Amino acid sequence: QVQLVESGGGLVQAGDSLRLSCAASGRTFSSYAMGWFRQAPGKEREFVAAISWSGGITTYADSVKGRFTISRDNAKNTVYLQMNSLKPEDTAVYYCAVDRNPYYGGSDYSIDYWGKGTLVTVSS
Repeated sequence: QVQLVESGGGLVQAGDSLRLSCAASGRTFSSYAMGWFRQAPGKEREFVAAISWSGGITTYADSVKGRFTISRDNAKNTVYLQMNSLKPEDTAVYYCAVDRNPYYGGSDYSIDYWGKGTLVTVSS
């Protein structure tokens, strides 16, 4: 059974940093793109960042570019999201995702697996 378990969320102040982790189990995802999405209260889920199977290509939403960094450790079947200079508008539930392709295609239609999410709250 495939499981994606996110961790690292919490309550922080504006300007602080957090590092999210997503550990995958049940199968190896080293051949597939992985990513992070988020959903703020009352809003639709949105793309945050994605990383190709080898880690060689990363993609970010404009709203987090320069502040967030996605990385992966295929030996640990884990993807990370380093979030710096957090803003109140970053408050959301953050979801880990695995694409069915080696490169993220630009939409969540190719996402095969989702985690249950971890809450990040940024106070002003």
